[in-house]
Amino acid sequence: MKKFSLNTFKFLLFTCLFYLVMLFVWTNLTPNKFKPNVSYKIGANGHLFSRISEIKNQSNLDVLFLGSSHSYRGFDPRIFTKYGYKTFNLGSSSQTPLQTKVLFNRYMDSLNPKMVIYEVFPATFNVDGVESSLDVISNDKNDFNSFEMALKINNIKTYNTFFYALIRDLLGLNESFNESIYKGKDKYVSGGFVENKVEFFKPFPFEKRKVNIKDYQLESFLEIVNELKKRNIPLILVYAPISKVHFDSYTNTDYLDSLMSTYSVYYNFNNIISLNDSLHFSDSHHLNQSGVELFNKKLIEILNKE
Repeated sequence: MKKFSLNTFKFLLFTCLFYLVMLFVWTNLTPNKFKPNVSYKIGANGHLFSRISEIKNQSNLDVLFLGSSHSYRGFDPRIFTKYGYKTFNLGSSSQTPLQTKVLFNRYMDSLNPKMVIYEVFPATFNVDGVESSLDVISNDKNDFNSFEMALKINNIKTYNTFFYALIRDLLGLNESFNESIYKGKDKYVSGGFVENKVEFFKPFPFEKRKVNIKDYQLESFLEIVNELKKRNIPLILVYAPISKVHFDSYTNTDYLDSLMSTYSVYYNFNNIISLNDSLHFSDSHHLNQSGVELFNKKLIEILNKE
């Protein structure tokens, strides 16, 4: 029995090592079309690598922004600076509460914010989090938080990308990587913001849909909410403006409004500020710079009254 257990252990160890070596070699040497179950996206759209690289220079914030691309494309630190707020944006593309929790656990202590503004877009509560997990795994150092996230998502692409990224981290292969501040029509702005000045949305009809929330996403969201309460850090939940045609396609927005209002101070800016779909948006659910300025000034006006 003892010999059998030892042989089993040796076999499992060999299998794991073989998997890791083959994963690393295969991912490095083969075209993307031959590796559909691994997606390492360092320096991908969204500038998360640049954002993470800035964190070491950030601390004692007035406001920390969390959330999806509506966060890093919606809250401009330059505007908040003009009004006396020191801010940083820790948003990432398609960020679901699972990824927010990873970044929150990793950087909350060092950033030490007086307040957190968490952007809550309904779609991020109803996706599996695979896309955003690949972004976070590829553009940040990986630790137990990454592994825990991978287990919860339980997707082969996330697992493979995590282990591949872990090998790159251990070998220091990303230490010389530099990300351009320009990507297409996007420009990265210090403080975590991505600016888009030149694009304008052409409205089109949307099919009706419902706000749905996955239990495990809500669970991660509540863990963040409760941790902020323990730390006595004020939390403001914000539904950032999206185009009217997109917003009106949701048939049960009242459900989201009611739910979010039970957890903290909540503002649905689609009901607070009036924007023009063609003038203030770069697509159906992201503001262009003109829209950002109007949105941020209204938010600051509300913050100053708090």
